[in-house]
This record gives sequence, structure tokens and C-alpha cells, in this order.
Amino acid sequence: MNTPHNIYIHVPFCVAKCRYCAFFSRACPAPDWDAYTNGIIDEIGHFSGVLGRISVPTVFFGGGTPSLMPTKKFAEIMDAIYRHFDVAPDAEITIEANPGTLDDTKLGEFCAAGVNRMSVGVQSLDDEKLKFLGRIHNAYDARQLIDNGMRRSIRVSADFIYGLPGECVGDAIKMCDEINRIGISHCSLYELTIEPDTPFGKMKLDMPTNETMAEMYIAIQNNLKLPRYEVSNYAAPGHECRHNQNVWDGEPYIGIGNGAAGRIFLDGAWYEELGGGKMFNKMSNDARAIERVITGMRTTRGLRIDPDIKKILNLEFAKSHTNMITFSGDRMRATDAGILVLDDLIEKLVK
Repeated sequence: MNTPHNIYIHVPFCVAKCRYCAFFSRACPAPDWDAYTNGIIDEIGHFSGVLGRISVPTVFFGGGTPSLMPTKKFAEIMDAIYRHFDVAPDAEITIEANPGTLDDTKLGEFCAAGVNRMSVGVQSLDDEKLKFLGRIHNAYDARQLIDNGMRRSIRVSADFIYGLPGECVGDAIKMCDEINRIGISHCSLYELTIEPDTPFGKMKLDMPTNETMAEMYIAIQNNLKLPRYEVSNYAAPGHECRHNQNVWDGEPYIGIGNGAAGRIFLDGAWYEELGGGKMFNKMSNDARAIERVITGMRTTRGLRIDPDIKKILNLEFAKSHTNMITFSGDRMRATDAGILVLDDLIEKLVK
């Protein structure tokens, strides 16, 4: 059975680790790109053997800093994907990129090798805040990379972080005004989360209160010209990230490379998979359904209610909280009020 699978490829290398980062990545000034590429290509061949010549609607290179990769190595990986799988003619091919690692010439080479969407790690357009976060670039570098991408007519997204120590609602509104002026069609706005094993986690930071964070979130929705389509993601209609939408909607995806995770659908069963061959374990239908509730309820499209979802869903709770949950056809979604308490809401939705 040829079940389409999206592909996520993890590139774990960075110029430097940001002070907030808890992702699987490491500062590495001179990665062994040959060894990395060979390992990724071996994994692609392995999954081809497991799944057959499946269709691939999206490929997403995340990190880390994928834009550090030599474009020839990127092209080798893409060639391997095309050799082993049926990549859709309109496949979305995304690469995450950090300003300061990618000039216009190299961006052109990535595009020639198949990239048609770039996600830029901007985080802030304030140079002092960028220094505080531990970023290696300045605001000018970020604008330059975004402009280069928009000139090439690829889809360009940008990531931003809000809720830094000392920030208030006015700062969130200012950030929205700056994004609106840039004119990008997609952006992701993430609340700064302090993880224990990071430099920020070892500092006593005076963070905004939960109430202030909620007010900032509402201000973003009210001031950003792009509509929200997921808790932290905003896009002009038709410019949503297809890869993430597919994953959130419960479609299968392969995770390739150390630090990657996947959910494989094979012979009617789900498998939890970690890249680098670290895990391939069968999942129960209930466990997979719970994951789909968590991801589906984050989106404005909502959660598709199928038989597996019905088994683990507290529908009585959902139907009695119309201020937080709404139904449309075979889907249910959180209202604006529900999004603000989504973690608690999901906990009550699952039996």
C-alpha cells in the first residue's frame, strides 16, 4: 500500500548555540559533511526498503542550521530522495536558514537544487535583543536574507520570539508592525520558553507574567495582518506551511538524521521512529489518536473526528463547553478563548 509520507531531515549543526535553545543541535565550526550526507542517504535507502516507492508531498530540512550545508551535499540528498521515492510535482521543499549563513549566491544554488520555501530564523528585528538571545546576526542581515528570498519568488517565512524579560504588550504590537511592513506571507511567533538545560535556564530572568503573555498573544492576533492558522503560525491564505499542516493533521512522516522523529504508517499500523535508527516501535491506535488530538487542536482547521479519535475523546465534555470548542462537519476546533487554555483543554478532552 503506497501511503504518502512527508519527510523531515534534521541538520544538527550550528555556528553557535543560542542561549534559549534546547533543540538537538551543537556548535560545530567544521562538520564532516561527507559523513553526514552519506548517513542521511543511507537512511533514505533504508526507508525505501521498508516502505517501498511511496509518494512524498513535502520535504523539510530543519535544525540546527540547514543553511550551513554545502549546496552540493543538499543536492546529493535531494537526488537520493528522487531516486527512491515519488516526489510530488508540486512538492513543498523547505529549508530553515539563519541570517549570516546564507548569501544570495548560495540561496540561488539551494533553489536550483529544489528549495521552493525558506524559513528564516529572525527571532527579533532589534539588535540588542538579538545579542541577548545569543544570535550571530543583526537585524540588517535578517532583512537582507528575507529580501533575497522574496526577490527569487520562493515562499518565505520568518520566525520571531516574543515575551523576553521586560517586554510588554507594546513590544508585541511593535513587532507586529515591523512584520507587517516587511510584507512576508508567513511567520511563526513563539513565546520565549525557559528550558532548564540552557544558558537562560541557569539565569534568574525576570520574565513577563502569564497574564502579560496572554495579553501579548491577543495583541499579536489583533495587530498582525496575517491570519492565524495554528497556535504560533500565521499566513496569508494559501501560504500555510504544507509540511506542518500535514503533520498536525495526522499524516505519516519520516524523520531522518539524529535528532529527527517520525510517525510511520505501515501495513495498517503506526510506528514511532527516531532518526539515525535509534527507534522503530509499534504504537497503539490510542496513543497515536492522543497525539492527533494534541496537534489537531492547535490548528484553526481543527481535529478530524474519526473512529480512532472517538474512542479516546471525551465528547460529552467537548459538547458542553461551546465557549471553548466549536464543531463543523467532522471536525472540532478550539475557539479563541479555548486557545488561551489549550493545554488544560486537551487534558480534559482525552479520556
